[in-house]
Amino acid sequence: MSFTFSAGEKFAQQLDAEDPLRSFRDRFHLPVGANDEPLIYFAGNSLGLMPKSAKQIVEQELEDWAKLGLDAHLNAKTPWYSYHEKLREPAARLVGAQPIEVICMNSLTVNLHLMMATFYRPTKSRFKILMEDPAFPSDTYAIKTQIVHHGFEPKEALLLARPRKGELTVCTEEILDLIEKHTDELAVVLIGGVNFFTGQLFDIPTITAAAQKHGIVVGVDLAHAIGNVPLSLHDWNVD
Repeated sequence: MSFTFSAGEKFAQQLDAEDPLRSFRDRFHLPVGANDEPLIYFAGNSLGLMPKSAKQIVEQELEDWAKLGLDAHLNAKTPWYSYHEKLREPAARLVGAQPIEVICMNSLTVNLHLMMATFYRPTKSRFKILMEDPAFPSDTYAIKTQIVHHGFEPKEALLLARPRKGELTVCTEEILDLIEKHTDELAVVLIGGVNFFTGQLFDIPTITAAAQKHGIVVGVDLAHAIGNVPLSLHDWNVD
């Protein structure tokens, strides 16, 4: 579909009318304003809207817990013990990976700490971590914690790729330049697939190839990318 962009309300209404996914809007509860009219919700990057089906699903889990107790792990309507097995195939499709490469567990920050404990192996000369700015806050907290845990100072060990003057997003060239400039000091490149604040989609395959060429480990926070954009982590060889 080709069109000339317009900031007017009619153009927005036209796009809504032509959106093949427009019916999905009715599957979510929308907050209402003072006039009891549904609000236009632009805060999904912080907290998504509640699906109308969520209450029933949660109540089913609570009912299974109440009736079965410990046995709900194996005998609930959706057994708890095997959740990770049921989610593996669909999760693999969403991130473009092999099912054997995927596991669903914990929260984003806990998982990030676990991954960093495995992949961040700093040395006296190679200890820096490259991220975009602004990165998702909990990512930044976790990375700074890991840096301090290994005896380094965040001011020295954390490199930030920032938008150039007058720009709102971080250009790929800026990230590639930092990789080349700090090749011998970088241990990890950690980028958000889609930036939580600007919505920028990063060129993951290009960044991955540039870093791995120098033996730098590459991680990607996909919290705002999975299900929103096509991903091919296996083919991109992301660590």
